[in-house]
Amino acid sequence: MTTIWHNPRCSKSRQTLALLEENGVQAKIRVYLKERPTEAELRETLAKLGVTAAQIVRTGEKTFKDLELKNADDDTLIAAMVSNPILIERPIVIKGDKAVVGRPPENVLSLL
Repeated sequence: MTTIWHNPRCSKSRQTLALLEENGVQAKIRVYLKERPTEAELRETLAKLGVTAAQIVRTGEKTFKDLELKNADDDTLIAAMVSNPILIERPIVIKGDKAVVGRPPENVLSLL
């Protein structure tokens, strides 16, 4: 099963979903801003991505600045992303024990 953490308002997220569909992938769409990941899900996804929280946090978001997260550790960033999923880089595509960030959208081809 392939899952995409999707934001329909994001062009890269829409492009990534279209690329999956063009390649015959019937992905489960999770609108993560509404269906927020839990801390455990986020930690599991970070492990599948092979990255730290700092590598997928959206530092340009107003919320990032408002929460003064610039020098935050991973635990603090994870808590902030769970509470404010807008801080999570998007889209994230998960398949089995692997995941990729769809920036650029072609990154997802490595999962197919």
